Amino acid sequence: MANAAPAGWNAHAILEPLANPAAEPTLVVPEQTPIPCFEFSTGDLPPKDQFAAWRQSFATMLDFVEPGDTEAGFAGTQVIWDLGDLALAQVSTNGLDFTSLAGHVRRDPVDHWLVTLIQDGRSQTITPSKSFDGDAGSVQVHPLGRVFEGSVTDSEMLLLFVPRDFCRDMSWGLAAAEFSVLRGGMGPLLADYLASLVQRLPTMGVNDLPGLLSATRAMLQVCIAPSPDHLTEAHDPISATLLERARRFVQHHLFQPDLSIEQMTRELGISRSRLYRLFEASGGIVHYIQHRRLLAAHAALADPNDRRRILDIADEYGFGDGAEFSRAFRREFGYCPSEVRTGVKNGPSHRHMDEVETAAPGLRLGQLLRRLQAQ
Repeated sequence: MANAAPAGWNAHAILEPLANPAAEPTLVVPEQTPIPCFEFSTGDLPPKDQFAAWRQSFATMLDFVEPGDTEAGFAGTQVIWDLGDLALAQVSTNGLDFTSLAGHVRRDPVDHWLVTLIQDGRSQTITPSKSFDGDAGSVQVHPLGRVFEGSVTDSEMLLLFVPRDFCRDMSWGLAAAEFSVLRGGMGPLLADYLASLVQRLPTMGVNDLPGLLSATRAMLQVCIAPSPDHLTEAHDPISATLLERARRFVQHHLFQPDLSIEQMTRELGISRSRLYRLFEASGGIVHYIQHRRLLAAHAALADPNDRRRILDIADEYGFGDGAEFSRAFRREFGYCPSEVRTGVKNGPSHRHMDEVETAAPGLRLGQLLRRLQAQ
């Protein structure tokens, strides 16, 4: 026999809150901020302007050879994701010939590593010492600060831009894999990861970026670890190591006004001519030091908490003459120091984002790559 209900017990009073959803507390899930994504298509332009716009969109990293007939139009599309410390682009392009910017007069290329997955089409890369081909499914590694040229057919590809500061602990592996196609099982593994990443990015938010960056760094470490073939084909492993040491030395002594070539050669234990060769692709050691100082000065000017005079900031980074600093700053960035100071509203990180978002669609990739260079 079932137990009798206690006196005064009301089943309706117990069940009513469960039957009335309005009586339940509402769980509010904050809206996720999507990862910044930018699109550009030459299809939005008149046919006669399409190739020039496509060429300009890559002008920070490559130059394209103008085809014989630009009046017929040129099909190219970009989808770019700003991953904070990395950038990823999904690109579809008509066939073209390209050349790196390294060695060009008055051209200062970004020096990121470019990891490319060809999803459809073929490519050829020619360097002063070798050439190699890529086809659908292959992953290649290009150092954008080095001299090379080549061509692609009508292609679809994924481009992962990896700043050198992102991967100091694996710079040797990337240097050993420069100008090569990743073979064996690890290349396809990285290809699968990049393809999966592009599919997942539209559903992810900025809160996912720390984990995403850690996962990507781990994949690069595993998949671009130096193999025996890469070690044999490495351009100059000792030079790669010396170059990283030299860059760290420059960064550590950036505030030192009397930083000199003699001091660097003594610290690194190399000759002056060897030091010059190390920085040849960067326009020379003197140019590299000035470039890093201007980037640091730009960051200081963009910081709303740094209210020093522009002349004081210039002096801190080795520019004793204000006019010289302004000229060098304008040559480097295309605008004057005062424009940075007056344009800051919400701090450096917001300004960087504003510069990418407010740029013309065809210039956003270049803005993003320059920002990665400055971090």
